[in-house]
Amino acid sequence: MKLKIAIQKSGRLHEDSIKLLKECGIDINNGVNKLKTEASNFPLEVFFLRDDDIPQYVEDGVADIGMVGENVVLEKNRQVQEVEKLGFGKCRLSVAVSKTVEYTGVQDLAGLRIATSYPVIVEQFLQKNNVQAEIHEISGSVEIAPGIGLADAICDLVSSGSTLFMNGLKEAEVILKSQAVLIANKGLDAAQQQVLNKLLFRIQAVKKARNNKYILLNAPNNKLDEIIRLLPGMKSPTVLPLAEEGWSSVHSVLNENDFWDIIESLKAAGAQGILVVPIEKMII
Repeated sequence: MKLKIAIQKSGRLHEDSIKLLKECGIDINNGVNKLKTEASNFPLEVFFLRDDDIPQYVEDGVADIGMVGENVVLEKNRQVQEVEKLGFGKCRLSVAVSKTVEYTGVQDLAGLRIATSYPVIVEQFLQKNNVQAEIHEISGSVEIAPGIGLADAICDLVSSGSTLFMNGLKEAEVILKSQAVLIANKGLDAAQQQVLNKLLFRIQAVKKARNNKYILLNAPNNKLDEIIRLLPGMKSPTVLPLAEEGWSSVHSVLNENDFWDIIESLKAAGAQGILVVPIEKMII
């Protein structure tokens, strides 16, 4: 039983999707202009599609699962299930207005013409906030719409905000924070679900490894209890005696988000020779 997965054939999510599968130990030959391929060491068949088409292909069962941006899933409003957030392709869908406009809140959008490639999400946002505005659906370079008189504001994906700045716009309202997600057809059978569970197990191990660092340090025994208290770890740190009397080697795992604060505290508590190592896979 092979599971059919759809991923973006080009663009910002393509390389990260391929990279994730390879980090999961799945060998894929994705030659130039290939629309379909198979993994050589995992029961996976890969379709390379336009991102806008992936939710429909998954809903219709042409593909069993897919990797695509949350923004696309919500905009296309297809009957699929989100099974895992993938941690890459992070961006936000935001309303932007002219830099010269004094924006005080969502009610300032009332009566404006908003240009966007995401009319469904924008309409839902406006309804939720009881705002009446005119939506102009366009594709391509949405950010030029105010400059050519087509719209008063735009709603588009934002990463750094530099494109908005260059077009005389400023970010006014964040509608959605998005990232790549793994979606699945709602009617997978038991055999397909079993393969999906194996894939999820690998993806989750890779994600945990990305978010954590392996740390080794030397600690004076008289400060050992204090240093151990600073280390959250998975359960408890490993402590080994060093050849030098009065010292121990401490091994643990730190979450990336807490990393620098804890390192500073460890240093202040007397830890020395702190070594930080990336983790390739992490299985709990």
